Amino acid sequence: MVRAAGYADLDRIAELYDLARERMHTGGNPTQWTGGYPSRADAARDIDDGNLYVLTDAGGVYAVFAYITAPEPTYSRIYEGVWPNGEPYGTLHRIASDGAHKGVLAEACAYCFSVLPELRIDTHRNNAPMLGALGKNGFQKCGVIYLDRGEDRERLAFRKRAPEK
Repeated sequence: MVRAAGYADLDRIAELYDLARERMHTGGNPTQWTGGYPSRADAARDIDDGNLYVLTDAGGVYAVFAYITAPEPTYSRIYEGVWPNGEPYGTLHRIASDGAHKGVLAEACAYCFSVLPELRIDTHRNNAPMLGALGKNGFQKCGVIYLDRGEDRERLAFRKRAPEK
């Protein structure tokens, strides 16, 4: 089940971010999510903005993601490709799970598509698990974007359109 995250979820969200960061760094992606990013403060800001969601089951929260429907500033310039349309879109950011559940990206996407039919996401080129999940879930690579901050700013940019009903 997807629900809006609340302040009571912050400890668990911080754990999920720590787990994801550790898996990235030991799995060949040591330069994404560095310097404590995303932090508890990032999660609190996402909650304040109404953009943070958790996936839950009978055992509690097992995944978290930010879903933002305002235009993503770093997506305004794309290199080595193009966005295929200028339609309104949502952006999926800061997705993390405890690793015990399969299909977390698909679950997050299903929620996002209930809001807007166009979804964008970016990831580091060394994030093999996310790249695999994006391919498995039918995302199309559109090009390269650059984050506004940090040392390792290049990200591969993807999009997906909601399946026709």
